Amino acid sequence: MPAVSKGDGMRGLAVFISDIRNCKSKEAEIKRINKELANIRSKFKGDKALDGYSKKKYVCKLLFIFLLGHDIDFGHMEAVNLLSSNKYTEKQIGYLFISVLVNSNSELIRLINNAIKNDLSSRNPTFMCLALHCIANVGSREMAEAFASEIPRILVAGDTMDSVKQSAALCLLRLYKTSPDLVLMGEWTSRVVHLLNDQHMGVVTAAISLITCLSQKNPDEFKTCVSLAVSRLSRIVSSASTDLQDYTYYFVPAPWLSCKLLRLLQCYPPPEDGAVKGRLVECLETILNKAQEPPKSKKVQHSNAKNAILFEAISLIIHYDSEPNLLVRACNQLGQFLQHRETNLRYLALESMCTLASSEFSHEAVKTHIETVINALKTERDVSVRQRAADLLYAMCDRSNAKQIVAEMLSYLETADYSIREEMVLKVAILAEKYAVDYSWYVDTILNLIRIAGDYVSEEVWYRVIQIVINRDDVQGYAAKTVFEALQAPACHENMVKVGGYILGEFGNLIAGDPRSSPLVQFNLLHSKFHLCSVPTRALLLSAYIKFINLFPETKATIQEVLRCDSQIRNSDVELQQRAVEYLKLSSIASTDVLATVLEEMPPFPERESSILAKLKKKKGPGAVSVTELEDNKREGGELNGGGDRGPDTAAMAASNASTPSPSADLLGIRSAAPIGAAPPSAGSLLVDVFSEAGPAAPSAAVNDDGFLRDLEQPTETSDSLLVEGSGDSDSAPPSEDPAPPLSEADELLNKFVCKNNGVLFENQLLQIGIKSEYRQNLGRMYLFYGNKTSVQFASFTTTVSCPGELQSHILSLNVQTKPVEPLVEGGAQIQQVLNIECLTDFSDAPLLNIKFRYGGALQNLTLKLPVTINKFFQPTEMTSHDFFQRWKQLSQPQQEAQKIFKANHSMDTEILKAKLLGLGTALLDNVDPNPENYVCAGVIQTKSQQVGCLLRLEPNAQAQMYRLTLRCSKDSVSRRLCELLAQQF
Repeated sequence: MPAVSKGDGMRGLAVFISDIRNCKSKEAEIKRINKELANIRSKFKGDKALDGYSKKKYVCKLLFIFLLGHDIDFGHMEAVNLLSSNKYTEKQIGYLFISVLVNSNSELIRLINNAIKNDLSSRNPTFMCLALHCIANVGSREMAEAFASEIPRILVAGDTMDSVKQSAALCLLRLYKTSPDLVLMGEWTSRVVHLLNDQHMGVVTAAISLITCLSQKNPDEFKTCVSLAVSRLSRIVSSASTDLQDYTYYFVPAPWLSCKLLRLLQCYPPPEDGAVKGRLVECLETILNKAQEPPKSKKVQHSNAKNAILFEAISLIIHYDSEPNLLVRACNQLGQFLQHRETNLRYLALESMCTLASSEFSHEAVKTHIETVINALKTERDVSVRQRAADLLYAMCDRSNAKQIVAEMLSYLETADYSIREEMVLKVAILAEKYAVDYSWYVDTILNLIRIAGDYVSEEVWYRVIQIVINRDDVQGYAAKTVFEALQAPACHENMVKVGGYILGEFGNLIAGDPRSSPLVQFNLLHSKFHLCSVPTRALLLSAYIKFINLFPETKATIQEVLRCDSQIRNSDVELQQRAVEYLKLSSIASTDVLATVLEEMPPFPERESSILAKLKKKKGPGAVSVTELEDNKREGGELNGGGDRGPDTAAMAASNASTPSPSADLLGIRSAAPIGAAPPSAGSLLVDVFSEAGPAAPSAAVNDDGFLRDLEQPTETSDSLLVEGSGDSDSAPPSEDPAPPLSEADELLNKFVCKNNGVLFENQLLQIGIKSEYRQNLGRMYLFYGNKTSVQFASFTTTVSCPGELQSHILSLNVQTKPVEPLVEGGAQIQQVLNIECLTDFSDAPLLNIKFRYGGALQNLTLKLPVTINKFFQPTEMTSHDFFQRWKQLSQPQQEAQKIFKANHSMDTEILKAKLLGLGTALLDNVDPNPENYVCAGVIQTKSQQVGCLLRLEPNAQAQMYRLTLRCSKDSVSRRLCELLAQQF
């Protein structure tokens, strides 16, 4: 920077600042500022032209006044005029004023842009840097539009000075972050990447920040940077502190650049080139070796720089997850930090070891530090470090140490900080369930959990223990005995009363033989807690009482007396009043057989994934339970016979035969259902359901009566749209870029969505794909939700929609417009893709969705069938009996009818059949068929080219467990296709 001459001191500015500081009150300060503003205004409006020094001085005063918190509404033009000065100090003040006070909507922006262009083309490095700094500081879209194409040229030009290159790289980074669509590297890509080989370390440091940001968005374009980054890192790591004197920080060569290089490499999988990979492994080993060397300085700056590189290297080792030796060495190095006197190092070590625990190569090494981690949980003064210790215990838990870890976490829970108790409770519940071999231990653990931290035990936790007890015959008696003993405590938490009421209501008969737990003793024990409980718990207890009448007839009179009292049948709460009245009437008029049938024992819950995992993920945010997910795949995990996520509500107890399982809760929140009969979940109790009425997270399109999706324009045949060919006899075209063939279960997954539009299409240990779709007439919109179930980033994530036979057939059937997805999916994150669909004519083949991404360096390639079937474009049609059969006779040609007689694949329950027929998209017509057992439907399939009328008749034979399905459509191909689809639904 040029030296400031003695005359640039601006004495007038110094005097003004001194006057402001000497003001005794706010009023005096405002008075002095107003006086100065009036003076400056008069100078700017005066007839006498001001020289550059005076303009600079007054503009500086205005800037100082603005920084004091006062509005400035003049002087902008004078600041712009300073940009044309050839003096550095005047130009500098002009740019400073513009960066702070001029917004992107100013009328002066064109004049400012012209001045910046002049400075950028001046080849004066000082002026170029000032202009680049101004562009970066303002960073508006207008600036990006004006200079996004010019700055890359300056960055890679051979005659550009190093200081200008640094400014240009950082300026381009700023514009890319604000307007990525305007910063297109194109032809400059390879030359920008080769800045990593620049001799000036400052240029490399600035360029790598830019390249890292660009690589995260466009990894394939910048993949050549990997070998250059490894080469540069190798030179730094192997150099002595004297080799890079200007960039050595407390005996550590170029620490900032080293960290940035290691961070850049984390954007990519391990190098495929053996030589490059070997060189990188050598670098990482050298970094780990240097960490073991005695420090060259006792100053904290030396250890900070050294450890920053070490932790970044460990992050890269964890990211690759392919070098067992490095992973174990990294774990041992972190283990040394667990007892370091520096709190921040202990925190970072615990955090990194949480991730290492998920690797099959380093899990055993992490477990060797269990005693140290337990000690940290007990003795750490900083709550954030204790929380990381709890996270690490959770991550390192397996069958061999589960009881020890759960016991330690329960012990700590009694004195744990209130901010982490809820999370601790969820983790204890998950571990107890996941690794329980002895179910009595599991029951003891959960009841102990409720006793210690009942206020933090969410509904999901006690729902889950109920589900497991019901599904396990061998633990029911023990659970009843244990919960009976727990309820005898003088002070019981309400959650304990809920569990006790449910279990004793179902299995109290298993302990009734003992006089100490006779039926009346059980009832009196429960009823003694009744007046202390909230309304939902009282409702559950009333259901337990009616169950007691069925289990123990000798208690009938006592319980009826309780139900008959005014506090129950005249209760101000409608739910309690209704239950009391109905249960009293049921116990009075129903025969023993009827009572036994209505109040029989709850059936086992269907096996589902535990909803507690979803609860923990909601609590922790993305990536919170990824450790558990990876453990499921990398080492043996324990699954209990658990139920679905329906809550064991009392109403379900009273009508167990009619209970239906709800969907399981999943890690990404794509499936979610409230417990049957339970109160609506609070904002913090369940994962957000992307299929709720509110629609997906992105702004959903509005639907009105006049048309479908007001903001969905008619798809047009543009380069962005995919024209899916109609079905034909031709074979499938060769897939581009070698997409995988459809999964073997693709047809099965497709059939699940024939009669529904929302749900989980596909799920494995890495990826979950959810769908929400809506259709009106011949248009549809589909939201695809891709969820990363791991803690590792998915790179090069791409999706392609295609169709079998697309290249051989010329009959356009579907027009599908796809919006591109983000190429990177962070661990635990979820991204969304929108598909706009237009049905041009009828079709039979479903479009194919190909998904490719890299996970841990390995390419994942899978193909599914999108659930877009011809019935999605049904418009329901209401018809009278006369009109239906008249139209039925008109469609009497043999080719217009398709009929199939088949055995029932699912339950022949009436309500389920009706729900499926309505889900098909047709209108379900009542009182049309002479046989009331039959179902008839009518609808019109809307395509762009024609409308196809369809009539359906389904004749069930419950005795033979058979169906006859008949379809008549105005187009024969539609009849056949619909018959094929529907025959698999019933």
